[in-house]
Amino acid sequence: MSTKLLIISDAWHPQVNGVVKTYEHLRIELEKHDVITEVISPANFAVTMPLPFYPEIKLAIRPYKRLKRRIRDFQPDKIHIATEGPLGWSARKYCLRKNLPFTTCYHTQFPDYIAKRFAWLIPPLYNQVYRLAIKAARTFHTPSSACMVATKSLETQLLEWGFTCPIKPLTRGVNFSVFHPGEKTILHDLPTPIALYVGRIAIEKNLEEFLEMPWDGSKVIVGNGPIRQQLEKKYKNTHFVGKKTNKELADFYRAADIFVFPSKTDTFGIVLIEALACGLPVAAHDVMGPKDIIKHPSLGALNEKLEIAASEALQSGKPEACNQHVKENYSWQQATQNFIDAL
Repeated sequence: MSTKLLIISDAWHPQVNGVVKTYEHLRIELEKHDVITEVISPANFAVTMPLPFYPEIKLAIRPYKRLKRRIRDFQPDKIHIATEGPLGWSARKYCLRKNLPFTTCYHTQFPDYIAKRFAWLIPPLYNQVYRLAIKAARTFHTPSSACMVATKSLETQLLEWGFTCPIKPLTRGVNFSVFHPGEKTILHDLPTPIALYVGRIAIEKNLEEFLEMPWDGSKVIVGNGPIRQQLEKKYKNTHFVGKKTNKELADFYRAADIFVFPSKTDTFGIVLIEALACGLPVAAHDVMGPKDIIKHPSLGALNEKLEIAASEALQSGKPEACNQHVKENYSWQQATQNFIDAL
């Protein structure tokens, strides 16, 4: 007998990010387990507004009534609330009113994300906003029957913040038919070694540390975001190539010599395991996400100074070990089983 699962997410197409990638792949695998999934996103609502600093991300405005109707129409057996935005809070409100169990997932370090934006306007506000945002996150997830997290270090952080709901693992995976070692087919004209970044071009990604980093070769940035134009004007020697997906993105991983991940605020970083699957060693800070994945020098290097991590990763990284590590530890089949267990 089929199970009907409703996923409610403020992040969905046309966005390209870790949240969207996660549920895209989970839906495909869940079908094999006879789970019928429906996603409710801002695209289902007539009235939306752009997220401040991210005009391409739309948020549903006062979505409760329409959301309530859609939940009733679908009649789900399970409800999963993916994000802490307006849709997420409205879904939580509905479930609590109707005494319906639901699961959640902590995908994004939104206390830091929000605090950084307030601090950009008024720097002294960072600590106060950060504390308030942690309290809001704790309030949001407390009634959940299971809050899913990508890594052990994230679980530890949430427990330190006073989360009391059950915390369950939800790993991530890679499409190995797309992301795998292979011939370098692009970027032949660039001086080597090539240092690659893939992801959003946004303030919380700490990209300027990568762009300022001494490097005797080329730097390539794949992705878009609100500060792309600003950085492109400032760092004219860096190659900004825009958003790439699937095989085209994999070609960039395979063409590079090292993957640099400057962010200190991600909870995981699917791009890390995509890069590794293509045989590309990683340079990053010793923070949540990278430290949960880069467990051996053959996979890359972690250091508080990004330039040291980059130099060490370039020397110690082994393409075969990178690919093998991902194959053994990160698959969407395993992630889907995590998800089903948590449900």
